[in-house]
Amino acid sequence: MTRINVTVDGVSNADDVEPRMLLVHYLREVVGKVGTVVGCDTSNCGACTVHLDGRSVKSCNVLAVQADGHEVTTIEGLASNGELHPMQAAFHENHALQCGYCTPGMIMQAVDLLRENPDPSEEEIRVGLEGNLCRCTGYHNIVKAVAAAAGTMSSERSNA
Repeated sequence: MTRINVTVDGVSNADDVEPRMLLVHYLREVVGKVGTVVGCDTSNCGACTVHLDGRSVKSCNVLAVQADGHEVTTIEGLASNGELHPMQAAFHENHALQCGYCTPGMIMQAVDLLRENPDPSEEEIRVGLEGNLCRCTGYHNIVKAVAAAAGTMSSERSNA
């Protein structure tokens, strides 16, 4: 067992983990953040995407021990004070989910995309979401949601 200290959604956690434990399993089984889902377990689908120090990573491709001393944000950590993050709200308002299994990973990837490119074109959104798969093939509304969130977040920055 290896002792790790990881801040998850703003809460410090100190836990003993097997050195081979994946971050996705640590988040779900030890910390209890079940919003992060295990999709393919091979890093192909992106359903397990979280932020590690603000950058999106596929948590089935990262060992929990690699997160030692770092900050992880999950889909549960995006909302604050009972209010959805603008990306979460945009997914809801644009019906950007079908079965919903890919939604947490899509949202986390999309937030990171807008951090890097606050005003992406439709093509840039599609390229930015590559590596996150929707098995229901509902990409059209996902792209609409990311564009809507970009507009909302841009307005919020202008009003700040």
